[in-house]
Amino acid sequence: MKAILYTKFQGPVTIENLPDPTPVAGGVVLKVEATGLCRSDWHGWMGHDNDIELPHVPGHELAGTVVEVGKGVSKFKIGDRVTVPFVGGCGKCPECHSGNHQVCDNQFQPGFTHWGSFAEYVSIHYADINLVHLPEEITFETAASLGCRFITSYRAVVYQGQVKADQWVAVHGCGGVGLSAIMIAKAKGAKVIAIDINEETLAIAKSIGADHCINANDINPVEAVRELTKRGAHVSLDALGNKMTCYNSVANLRKRGKHIQVGLMAGDDYDPKIPMHLVVANELEVIGSHGMQAHVYPEMLEMIKEGKLAPEQLIGQLISLEEGAQLLPKMNEFKSQGVTVINQF
Repeated sequence: MKAILYTKFQGPVTIENLPDPTPVAGGVVLKVEATGLCRSDWHGWMGHDNDIELPHVPGHELAGTVVEVGKGVSKFKIGDRVTVPFVGGCGKCPECHSGNHQVCDNQFQPGFTHWGSFAEYVSIHYADINLVHLPEEITFETAASLGCRFITSYRAVVYQGQVKADQWVAVHGCGGVGLSAIMIAKAKGAKVIAIDINEETLAIAKSIGADHCINANDINPVEAVRELTKRGAHVSLDALGNKMTCYNSVANLRKRGKHIQVGLMAGDDYDPKIPMHLVVANELEVIGSHGMQAHVYPEMLEMIKEGKLAPEQLIGQLISLEEGAQLLPKMNEFKSQGVTVINQF
């Protein structure tokens, strides 16, 4: 199979011909139809993820067609259109037994713990637990754009933040994660404030429903959020994963507000400063959000089918595998808007 490969962290990213995968017991092999290019893939290439062993094929946001089925798989067959969360549960640990596969003790993560989807084929473990049947109404490209950013934002807004109608929600960083959070919060009836440093990105945020947009280069975002909301945001998300956006997201909350950390904190941002005096004095909640379980997908997919969510609007570019190899090392340069999807192999 043709695949993107790197053999050294921060080293060359090349296209190689590699052996086709075979299904493990309880797993399947998918023909990759579409796969998203995500900043988390860049973090992996940088060496920020301890799960990655070299040489490595990245890629974790994917949709495809089942082409081989391993022993013991009962819910999926050859020809099924499917997608999969970027964190897969083992189905056996205490967290999986509680329904929280997104924090499984023995996580399967294509593109991190195992070779991923920047390839013509990918092997998926624990298929019956983690694969999701993809409705015909939803394209592979749209499904791939859900895989990490949209589902993480969905869980962050709906389950971790428990956003309600007419609440104020602040979203710091309007990349794929942030734009997804804006769309989902608006679908829940919230009043949304988008914060970024790029006017083109803020324009996209406005087009998908943001009520107010703040350019953090021009104005103090904490003061601006407090002025707009009078008391501060009910829920605020750091959708970027940056020391400053994390701090600001906590600092712009009203009393008893919730900060949701969605953006991955890695590299120089691994150990951010938190205004803990505000957390204590105002009884703030600081909550993480890490993916979403496969069994929650149907409610989100139904909202997409009904037109309440339109993640396809967030797709910025459709590119080839070769172009993906060129763009991967540049993911931290903040030059692209929306979600970039590889659909040409």
